[in-house]
Amino acid sequence: MQTLGHFINGQMLADDTRRQAIFNPATGEASRELVLASRETVEQAIAAAEAAFPAWRDTPPLKRARVMFRFKELLEQNADKIAALIGEEHGKISHDALGELQRGIENVEYACGAPELLKGEHSKNVGPNIDSWSEFQPLGVVAGITPFNFPVMVPLWMMPMALVCGNCFVLKPSERDPSSTLYIAQLLQEAGLPDGVLNLVNGDKEAVDTLLTDSRVKAVSFVGSTPIAEYIYATATANGKRCQALGGAKNHAIVMPDADMDNAVNQLLGAAFGSSGERCMALSVAVAVGDAAADSLIEKMTAAMAGLKVGACNDSSNDFGPVITRLHQEKVVGYINSAEAQGAKIVVDGRDVTVPGYENGFFVGGTLIDQVTPEMQSYQEEIFGPVLQVMRVNSMQEAMDLINAHEYGNGTCIFTRDGEAARYFSDNIQVGMVGINVPLPVPVAYHSFGGWKRSLFGDLHAYGPDAVRFYTKRKTITQRWPSAGVREGAQFAFPS
Repeated sequence: MQTLGHFINGQMLADDTRRQAIFNPATGEASRELVLASRETVEQAIAAAEAAFPAWRDTPPLKRARVMFRFKELLEQNADKIAALIGEEHGKISHDALGELQRGIENVEYACGAPELLKGEHSKNVGPNIDSWSEFQPLGVVAGITPFNFPVMVPLWMMPMALVCGNCFVLKPSERDPSSTLYIAQLLQEAGLPDGVLNLVNGDKEAVDTLLTDSRVKAVSFVGSTPIAEYIYATATANGKRCQALGGAKNHAIVMPDADMDNAVNQLLGAAFGSSGERCMALSVAVAVGDAAADSLIEKMTAAMAGLKVGACNDSSNDFGPVITRLHQEKVVGYINSAEAQGAKIVVDGRDVTVPGYENGFFVGGTLIDQVTPEMQSYQEEIFGPVLQVMRVNSMQEAMDLINAHEYGNGTCIFTRDGEAARYFSDNIQVGMVGINVPLPVPVAYHSFGGWKRSLFGDLHAYGPDAVRFYTKRKTITQRWPSAGVREGAQFAFPS
């Protein structure tokens, strides 16, 4: 069985401390073994990054960008291998894995604009013979802690921008599916990144806590569940670090009576069940305005879901694959059970799905639940599985009040033909990312990603323009060169 270690200072290393199995979720069998980093190993990675920082900081932004241009080419050339690694450990079907990779590559493309993004501002003669300008300088050693559901895309939200801004990076990917992340780290090195500028440590809470408490790490970016995001943010900031921690979600789609119902159903299929619902932007709740809209939605969703195909990643005709672990499979089924016990109606039941040849896999079929109410556990908490719940309300305002009252505010959308309703919705909904007839309103790479309320801890969103602010500190210089024939006397009033 292959053993995975760490990538530190340009070398593959494996401290012989603790180990755990990595499972193929389609078969339920261990496929690789992962070495979990000790505190000492993480400190070694931080030291390598710290040593590499002065030379990388002084590397011109254009040369840093050229590394990203080569990195983009390598990602595209090795796309099939990357997708296969994602599928083997996460379970994503190849088309989904390639889509994840493409969204990550878009962030690499944005980072290639480093010379423009980092050029700062200049003002001449802000006073007599006085010039002023600003610069964006790197922080030093920064860290990223990334989730299992996007083992390639989310690291690519962080690493490219942190690196082109002149920082050195320590990445702690998910211990459940690290092979694809480790592979793209090696591709970055192949693209020309100097030793020590990027380091990857595989580990668990011991590795995370080391990154959060070591004074040499100046900033931490995290994507994951809300309870962990709260812990990451509190611990990092208590230790004097800059932190952005993206947490959980409960994303609602309002279905208006005037919606193109066939289009809404097609969009909801992918948004609710794609990637087995293991997306922070998955639409897990459809709020139908009026019983007629709800009945139509249920009827059309039931018919459409009959054609859903769940299975292993090696069959590209499958729509989605297994969930990540046996424990998570049981958790998702538990939420379905709780909804039924609390009075909801299971319209399409995915609890007992079996995939021929993969009977031990961690599969949950597409599930549709009607008559869900706000007090139900399945509504209050993030399921993170292929489950779509339908709620019934009498008005658009009631639907918006429901969304605004929820503790999460990550993403939402509305299906309607009414421009006035769409404008009112986008202006007044208390959610960070909003779609109008767009079910997954994930911002493109040159905007920034982030929710509101308990879906984000920190002031800046991920990637895009906010990433420049997060991974740099502004320095403003004001300069004057007095001429030989002109001298000013002492001034005791504040100059203007």
